[in-house]
Amino acid sequence: MALPDKEAAGLLNWVLGEFEDRHDHVEQILRDRFMQVQRYYNIGQGTSPVRQALIGSYFSHEYSPESAALFNPSIVPHPDQTGLPTGSLRFILSLRATGEGHISSIAFRTGTVNAKHRIRLTPPVPFLTEPAREPNGLYEKPLFARKLQEAGLHNDYCRRVLDQLRETFTLEDLRQALTGMERRHSDYSGIMAGSTARGILLLAESNYVVRFDPDSQISQRILFPSVPSQSNGIEDARFVRFRDDDGRYVYYATYTAYDGRITLPQLLETRDFVHFKFITLNGPAVQNKGMALFPRKINGLYAMLSRQDDENILLMYSDNIHFWQTPELLLRPAQPWELVKIGTCGSPIETEAGWLVLSHGVGPMRKYCLGAFLLDLEDPSRVLGRLREPLLSPNEAEREGYVPNVVYTCGALLHGRKLVIPYAMSDYATSFATVMLDELLGAMV
Repeated sequence: MALPDKEAAGLLNWVLGEFEDRHDHVEQILRDRFMQVQRYYNIGQGTSPVRQALIGSYFSHEYSPESAALFNPSIVPHPDQTGLPTGSLRFILSLRATGEGHISSIAFRTGTVNAKHRIRLTPPVPFLTEPAREPNGLYEKPLFARKLQEAGLHNDYCRRVLDQLRETFTLEDLRQALTGMERRHSDYSGIMAGSTARGILLLAESNYVVRFDPDSQISQRILFPSVPSQSNGIEDARFVRFRDDDGRYVYYATYTAYDGRITLPQLLETRDFVHFKFITLNGPAVQNKGMALFPRKINGLYAMLSRQDDENILLMYSDNIHFWQTPELLLRPAQPWELVKIGTCGSPIETEAGWLVLSHGVGPMRKYCLGAFLLDLEDPSRVLGRLREPLLSPNEAEREGYVPNVVYTCGALLHGRKLVIPYAMSDYATSFATVMLDELLGAMV
């Protein structure tokens, strides 16, 4: 602020000259950054656009989200299948990108698989963009109240806050209600009220909507941690194309939010990969890693595979996708290559023979291999078949990496009679494998 106008303008020109060819709309990005930080400083409202952008540059830096690793992929059909040759399919690949400080985010690639099952990836753009958060996203009061209750926050203070809100409300409405409680109810002061208020606000901030520029390429988009529960990473998204009751498709992804101490399963929702809704999951079954949603309801209920005990695969149902209560044991480790623990590798895939599920097993020397099993279509608690030997094990070329001796996937895709499996090798890079569905099913016992 003390710099002369001429010097400030010269400095900004220097910054833009160095960075405007690397990023779209870089000057606007810097001004947006200024708007984020100005409330922490006594900066006059009359600050010029030049000085705003310059100050924003001092609070900005480039980050390479894929510099350490690009792994744990999942794959789903692209919403746009126009303009393709007969027998080809366009897909979206999600990946766990890890950069400096071991912070993980969700990156994307697109590609096609043709009638002869040849896989071609679209070259990615060199620089990524974050989405803008939708400022006026609406919360439904009954759902929000139930989430508060599940979180142990539904006390008298909480009820009085909710009484001030309409049936649908915004984050700003909630902030004003909390401020009003501080002003009007001096009896609600102290540690309990403060912790409840923080918990209410944290829940609201963890349920939000972001929006990318629809003209951007999918490989340009990055979902980077932006709330406290994700502060150390958004990990291992398992995307699935889910068929609603009305026949329309929506894409869900279960992912693990990590704040440096606690891992917490959460949910993403999108229909177009432009707008993404971040949703907290609630209930006693929401714990550990590896939750994988079935691609449609079964007997009127959502169904999910999970691993709450960090050893076995469990199955659970719910009438509300936000809440999960009572998982039941489905599979235990059985073979030597999976005796430490087993888990899911993405959402179940519907075939005429049953629900095909890729799994992972951990054996001696923490070696991760991929397996598979088959569940009954109408009653997934019935296991129809299971591989005795690994479907995929790390070979010599795949053993070295960030975490050695690991192959892992967060979802596969059935194209005709061939299963396309994107998989991570030793937690640093991603490759593809394919296998004929009939051969895979025939190898199960």
